[in-house]
Amino acid sequence: MIYSLDKLNEMADGDKDFINSVISVFLDEVPSDILGLEKALEEENHEQVYQLAHKIKPNVDLLGMEQTRAAALEMETLGKNRASISEIQSIFPNLKKDVEQVIAELRNDFGL
Repeated sequence: MIYSLDKLNEMADGDKDFINSVISVFLDEVPSDILGLEKALEEENHEQVYQLAHKIKPNVDLLGMEQTRAAALEMETLGKNRASISEIQSIFPNLKKDVEQVIAELRNDFGL
């Protein structure tokens, strides 16, 4: 398991509906953000890379995905600074793999 509900549980203070809501939002939004990020990289659109990585970052952070958060932050910074697309693309596969793994785990763990 590469996610942790510790932060979320602390924020929720026992509110299971809140936890389920955050997880549902993650499952609804993050897959399309990952697809958008992949497309932005193909199109070499630095601004879109920046915006989508920025959007993904707090979602993975809430689930305690520290490595994934670090990758999103790096992609965000590189996109903002208009770094080489190949450098940004080298980070993306690990971010995508981690997100896809967590999506599968969350669907399984929460029956969604």
